Amino acid sequence: MHLSESHPQLTALFQKFIQEKAVHAQAVYILGDLFNFWIGDDENSPLVQTIKQTIRSLTERGIACYFIHGNRDFLIGKTFARDTGMTLLPEYAVIDLFGTPTLLCHGDTLCTDDHSYQKFRRTVHQKWLQRLFLLLPLTLRLNIATKIRKQSKQDKQHKTADIMDVNPTFTHETVQRFHTPLLIHGHTHRENIHCNASYTRIVLGDWRDNYASILEADTEGYRFIAL
Repeated sequence: MHLSESHPQLTALFQKFIQEKAVHAQAVYILGDLFNFWIGDDENSPLVQTIKQTIRSLTERGIACYFIHGNRDFLIGKTFARDTGMTLLPEYAVIDLFGTPTLLCHGDTLCTDDHSYQKFRRTVHQKWLQRLFLLLPLTLRLNIATKIRKQSKQDKQHKTADIMDVNPTFTHETVQRFHTPLLIHGHTHRENIHCNASYTRIVLGDWRDNYASILEADTEGYRFIAL
């Protein structure tokens, strides 16, 4: 979703999703990059307050909301989860999706051909570095995050689409390791349902001004739906 102050239409779309679709669900799973960036649970901007209230309105109804960290909001912590009633999941989570063992993940860990990104990911996921970053003043963290996003945008201009997509061999090995016939992930923004010989891979798309990539699952199967 990549929610941010600069794209209020996406925030409105998320609120519409919660109010019109999610309220009828048994559970909602957000597979990362809810926000365009996250600099700490102590941020309390109008956008953050709005999203907290929106998710809380869902969980207070008794509808479970689960979250897997993305590459943009991996610093979302226990405070945000507590304030929203959301449950944080590990980077790989296996759920029972109406009788089908299903592996959920954000998807960035599957893009092993993007060596520079994987190196960056290993660095920023070091717990000591995260603790140190969160000790910095909020304004300084914001400046650092802005510079990182700018550099990342520049780096992507020099990468091919294939490099930034999942590595088929590693993805296959990952699915085998968890013994699931179904994998659902995001990150690459390439909305599609890939039916392989041994498993199905569903890729969530991105959210745009008038489009939300939403996967609905029930006892009859799964499908992408529109608001």
